[in-house]
Amino acid sequence: MTPRRYRPASRGSSARPLIAFLLIASFGILFAGCSRSGIRGPEDIADEFTFTEDDVARFRELATSSSPASAPAAKTKTGATMELNVNDASSVSTLPTTAPEIDLSRAKTYEAIRSGPSGAGKNLYRVTNEFLNVRDQANITSGNLGRLDRGAIVTMVDFTNAAWATVEYAPGKQGYVALRYLSKLTTEDKLAEEKKAFDGQYFVNFGFVNVRKDPNAQSEKLGELPGQQIVKPISKDDVWARIPFSGREGYVAMQYLSPFVPNFLVRQEKFTLPILHYNMAEDDMQKALVAHVAKLRAEGIRLLTMRDFYDLLLVQEQRDVRLEPKTVVIALTNITPKNVDAVSSLLSQNNIRATLFLETQHLGLTGIPEKKVLTLLANGMDLQSAGHTGDDLRSLTNAQVELELKQSRSILEDLTKKTVFAVAYPQGGVNDRVMQKAIEAGYLLGLGSAPERTFGRGQLLRLPSFTITASMQEDDVLQIVRPEQ
Repeated sequence: MTPRRYRPASRGSSARPLIAFLLIASFGILFAGCSRSGIRGPEDIADEFTFTEDDVARFRELATSSSPASAPAAKTKTGATMELNVNDASSVSTLPTTAPEIDLSRAKTYEAIRSGPSGAGKNLYRVTNEFLNVRDQANITSGNLGRLDRGAIVTMVDFTNAAWATVEYAPGKQGYVALRYLSKLTTEDKLAEEKKAFDGQYFVNFGFVNVRKDPNAQSEKLGELPGQQIVKPISKDDVWARIPFSGREGYVAMQYLSPFVPNFLVRQEKFTLPILHYNMAEDDMQKALVAHVAKLRAEGIRLLTMRDFYDLLLVQEQRDVRLEPKTVVIALTNITPKNVDAVSSLLSQNNIRATLFLETQHLGLTGIPEKKVLTLLANGMDLQSAGHTGDDLRSLTNAQVELELKQSRSILEDLTKKTVFAVAYPQGGVNDRVMQKAIEAGYLLGLGSAPERTFGRGQLLRLPSFTITASMQEDDVLQIVRPEQ
């Protein structure tokens, strides 16, 4: 196989292949016309229309000024090669040297999803609304100091009241934000401890409440507490609360107080989600896939796609939802123009929803056509990236890795009109450098090859997966998914 190369697409070279072709054709006709045997028919000319090494050298010399040195090599009948510049606009297998512009608007959200909860004692809160304005005073009509997007993290300085908080939103910069759009990130096992820190705190749940000298409604009024003010009673009963007030003590009616606890975002930090990786180029893999899925379904195991998992992660940034137990992801790679029809029919006929990781070099009129891609989408398949050429990303330069990841994402998104957020690293090749490039290319998830069932958020760009072979029996796969069986 001819090694793949990364070549610039020369804008001014559209006429150059034509010049080289005319030179070749002219010399060929000249040689044919000068034959010692006289005039020949078309079949005879075709049989003897060959180039010698000297001829090729002359052609190359004549075409040097119009043919770029980086053009691909074309072979003649004699086995000689000559450099030609061939730009096939219908093919996506030749990458440009400049990575395409891609949508990175989700980068902060993805970063927030991959990050773990704040550590114990850290006063970090996350923005849960689409955006959050930072004000110079604790009211909605005051000046705007800035705007925070969903997923942004701020440091809590003080609870101004139950509705507003003072936060540090940038190094050395403080402002006021609406507290209802902030949540403290925590895990289920730490939630009780986090809430305990607010035990005994209340806020005024009315426009205001009178502070009395004694615990009865006819007692002398000492003052008022405004609505939303936070207070921690010294003691209380079902009717009255004794509170500190202006250097002394007073009483307020309990009916106007409610417990104060800020919002908590309880996120799942560990996921038990076996990812079963099927290489569809392997012989008999299609038959094995059908048998394995039938066994999993018989055991009550639910099939997910990577997009299902992606949607769950997004929702978990807003509320507490969990991954259902007894679920697996079916991931398919090495979908080629030769097997795509059979794979598509197999998935449709057996009602199998899976994630297909595609090498975008295969997409196009002469490979996997747009119609087939749209058919896969219509049948509920999730289409994600397997890079462009299928080369091990660890062996490429930073520029080449960036090109592979961004170009494949751009091509797939243009074709499917859906967000591409996951990449299956070709040959399982991933390291810290490749992961960083995946982040820069706007991916949330990356599929590696470590055989593990459980992973944390810090592993989302190096997800473990089990390589399934066609020789594996149904019980072998079930043992991977449910080792207790």
